[in-house]
Amino acid sequence: MEKTFKFMALLAMGAALAFAACGRDDDNNNGSGTGGDTGTETAEWVDLGLPSGLLWATCNLGASSPEEYGDYYAWGETTTKEVYDWSTYKYCTVDAEGGLATLTKYNTRSDYGTPDNLTTLQAMDDVATQKLGSGARMPTAVEWSEFIENTTAEWITLNGVNGRKFTASNGNSLFLPAAGSRFGSELYSAGDDGDYWSSSLDADYPVGAWDFGFNSDGQSMLSTPRGDGRSVRPVRSAR
Repeated sequence: MEKTFKFMALLAMGAALAFAACGRDDDNNNGSGTGGDTGTETAEWVDLGLPSGLLWATCNLGASSPEEYGDYYAWGETTTKEVYDWSTYKYCTVDAEGGLATLTKYNTRSDYGTPDNLTTLQAMDDVATQKLGSGARMPTAVEWSEFIENTTAEWITLNGVNGRKFTASNGNSLFLPAAGSRFGSELYSAGDDGDYWSSSLDADYPVGAWDFGFNSDGQSMLSTPRGDGRSVRPVRSAR
């Protein structure tokens, strides 16, 4: 499985718990819930007392409870699919073997095609915005770093599901399930690893985008191939 890692900071930490339920109504919701003005899902949000004031969703996109894995998305795509690789990725061309040839959007290097120097997902390519409506979005790499630096974390099992519990100084907590990731048609490392996209391109290596990865031993920011399927945990600004 193709994977490129860049480790920014490895952390391991501990704390205690309170969770809210999640909302989801793919067929009937008109976007009038807390997610925003338009969208196909709703979300509940928690205030972790972060310096930015950012609110974090209590569940993964596509999930109806904190421990549910939810859906998996390639970076910059807004629908799920059966196969996650370069041959199915929206913003690239492939060679005769199905490998990456050029990037057609979000590119900073001429050796991958014509650069557009876009390094953060636009709203049209942000699945959290598209599913939850205006105001909701995927966190940037900087916002993931703020989350890491202002919470303590420990590996726990919630209702039979492994993952990490993150507790802020105000006592509020989030659970991120170890939902694994998708490559090709397979789900890998579910129950062992968590991989959560940011909206930030790896500008030095635009084949990858930054995600937050963790397992029972620690956590870090990683640069991983954009065509892989990963979890999404939405955020929004406090109103």
